[in-house]
Amino acid sequence: MKTLPAIAFLHFLLAAPATAQLKVLVSVDMEGIAGVAHFSATSESQNQYSYFRRVMTKEANAAIEGALAAGATTVIVRDAHGSKRNLLPEELRQEALLVTGVDPGPKNMVLPVDDTFDAVVFVGYHAKAGTPDAILEHVSTGTVRDLSINGVSMLEGGYNALIAGLYDVPVVFVSGDEAACNQLTALLGNIETVAVKQAIGSVAVSVHPAVARERIRVGVEKALRSIDSHVPYKLAAPYTMRLELKSESLISKATLYPGMTRTGSWAVEYTSDDLLEVMNAFNAVK
Repeated sequence: MKTLPAIAFLHFLLAAPATAQLKVLVSVDMEGIAGVAHFSATSESQNQYSYFRRVMTKEANAAIEGALAAGATTVIVRDAHGSKRNLLPEELRQEALLVTGVDPGPKNMVLPVDDTFDAVVFVGYHAKAGTPDAILEHVSTGTVRDLSINGVSMLEGGYNALIAGLYDVPVVFVSGDEAACNQLTALLGNIETVAVKQAIGSVAVSVHPAVARERIRVGVEKALRSIDSHVPYKLAAPYTMRLELKSESLISKATLYPGMTRTGSWAVEYTSDDLLEVMNAFNAVK
């Protein structure tokens, strides 16, 4: 019996089987998980982290269960928070493949999305920086005041949906805090949402984790059963990214990137016909 080379084996795992009907990518962030109310819950160096990474893994499992109930034959889970090594492999549903670890490429939180996927699901997402009544709102590493592409202000779910849209793959579901769900509904239109918590100022009011999981399971199944009603999110090229950064040193660093120009006190811009190159520029300067 021949043994497949490592690269060929990876391709075999990630490629949808010829008989596959539904291939789903589940991207899991952490700030939007039920019960999370402070950045200490999402940081590896803090005591609460070990508990909340387990809550995160269980919410990922709920999404997997919903996808399988809807008929998914391939489910790939992308650990999308921070170090990208938060989900507990041993506790993740065995039917799913887990993508973990930081990648410097432009797909980042939605790696390895491509045109073989049928849908993307977001779990644990949060609102963009500066959003009132939102839980742990920020963009990427927290150094960004605002990111806009072609004049559209983006939360993380927005630019990740845009990347998926390059491959004609729609985002069909999001769970997270109420503000994130509202922002993605406004941006993407027809999308199934589950708000697991809402904010009173900076205070979180959260449903029980078990309630969150059940709502996520049901919501993902519902979204995937109506997949034909969902439309990929797209903007027309060329893509102009405008970044507002939080310090002069960040601005100075950004302008060292070829093609990046300063356009205001806190702003830089970068334009390309290639969205993935725009995201490369973003990753380089954020």
